[in-house]
Amino acid sequence: MRALALYGTIGSLIVTAVATAPAGSAPRASSAPPAPVAHRIDFGRCAPVEHLPSTVECGKLTVPLDYARPDGKKIDLTVSRIRATSPGERQGSLVFNPGGPGASSLEFPLYGGLPKWNKLARAYDFVGYAPRGVGRSAPLSCQDPEEFAKAPTDSRSQPDAAYKRKKVAEAKAYARGCARRAGADLPFYNSVNNARDLDMLRAALGEKRLTFMGASYGTYFGAVYATLFPGHVRRMIFDSVVNPAPQQIWYRNNLDQSIAFERRWGDWLRWVAKHDDHYHLGTSKKEVQESYDKAAARLRRHPLNGKIGPGQLQAAFLKTGYNDAFWPLRAEALSGYLHGDPKQLVSQAMPQTRTAKDEENANAVYTAVECNDAHWPRSWQTWDRDNTDIARIAPFETWDNAWMNLPCAFWPERSQAHADGTGSAEQGAAQDLLDAAGHTAANGLDDLLLGTHGPLDIHTEPGALPPVLLLAAERDAATPYKGAVELQRRLPGSSLVTENAAGTHGIAFGENACVSKYAEDYLLRGKIPAHRVYCAPHAEPVPGQAANRAQLARPGARPGK
Repeated sequence: MRALALYGTIGSLIVTAVATAPAGSAPRASSAPPAPVAHRIDFGRCAPVEHLPSTVECGKLTVPLDYARPDGKKIDLTVSRIRATSPGERQGSLVFNPGGPGASSLEFPLYGGLPKWNKLARAYDFVGYAPRGVGRSAPLSCQDPEEFAKAPTDSRSQPDAAYKRKKVAEAKAYARGCARRAGADLPFYNSVNNARDLDMLRAALGEKRLTFMGASYGTYFGAVYATLFPGHVRRMIFDSVVNPAPQQIWYRNNLDQSIAFERRWGDWLRWVAKHDDHYHLGTSKKEVQESYDKAAARLRRHPLNGKIGPGQLQAAFLKTGYNDAFWPLRAEALSGYLHGDPKQLVSQAMPQTRTAKDEENANAVYTAVECNDAHWPRSWQTWDRDNTDIARIAPFETWDNAWMNLPCAFWPERSQAHADGTGSAEQGAAQDLLDAAGHTAANGLDDLLLGTHGPLDIHTEPGALPPVLLLAAERDAATPYKGAVELQRRLPGSSLVTENAAGTHGIAFGENACVSKYAEDYLLRGKIPAHRVYCAPHAEPVPGQAANRAQLARPGARPGK
């Protein structure tokens, strides 16, 4: 889905033939070039544009755009760090990725100052970075930010044929914009390259083995890393786990996500109805849904402040599916709006022009990585059929999720033809990318970078990978729970911690002390729990409860999701 909530979502393209082929990975082509050598990062003051305090130091990691051409074009990734506060206890660097694709963790070093992270900050350098395409790390753009942020917009749970035609045209134009703006560089924004970059970062930090914590999409390319480089892993936490099965990446994961968001939306409706004496939005889920629909219809007729329409309402309330800390905030805003006081809805849903560039950038990276990683249905009829079926049982987010990903149906690829109905304009965009993949033919790698071989088959052999820790909430909407079960099956020796009957996305060092204790013991002492362990859910919020700022400020998110 998108990258503006709390953590990220999902991505992978198999290019093992251009990987270094560490122990346990797929064999690389004999003609593939050697891996590049990482140089130590020269840390210093952070650039003002990063808006980081002087306690944080920044540097640049130089990596190849194309790992099949290690001596070719280079790109620089921005890295941030705060050193371990107790040098005598130091265990190395802890690298964090919050997901997306399209999210940055440059603010992660600041988390060492929070009480729940304090013990870890004594033992580890906290390291964040902006992955390729994000921020100033070879930034990617597909559309003018002002056009991307144009408001108000609509959101329809049961769109008619005319609305669908409009959204299909927008998706085609967006895919063309990505190809036009990125040109021959576009195919190299993918999950395998993100994993390769992570190994370059490990080496540049002087770490023989990587200690890594990834959330949401960070669990996916972290799993790609574990598959390609199992011998380079020290400890890894996978928090809120993407289903890594190749057939799930990414189309089916997004379909599953729409169903899971409906279930979590129902949790919020139930909670609001339970507290009708406070919110006066209805005493049943059905009545609360009717209140929400009433607000959406009113905003469609008369956008609030000229900028808040159904699309902005939907984007704001989607966050109830990520973290129940948003539940009281959104209920207060909806109640206030329907009862004559729109101030809170304006505060929570008003588009911010100052963030338009960052939001467009995050969306561009999200789209490029997911589209490059995997095969997507090329027929609009397939998308229409599947999402129509799901919207009958899960109307809340299904179609907005589909529109978010639909550019992948028209993504330029070398084999693009009129037969799939995308037309000559999309073929022209595909032509822009021919040079990007053409050089691989000489190495027997033709078309690999355009995804024709599908996502990497995530797995490690028993004993090849040190024990890793998986964390998952049973009712997570963005990364449904079965993804954690699937990844555990593919990584022998891993342990899965489940927060029962809860749905917050990103649960390490959050509201559940049981989950955080397992994560802390693992990172500090290497202590791995049993194969499966369970934690009781954290307490639900209460009406009027202020959001926990430390929880809501966690770095990253999924583009628009």
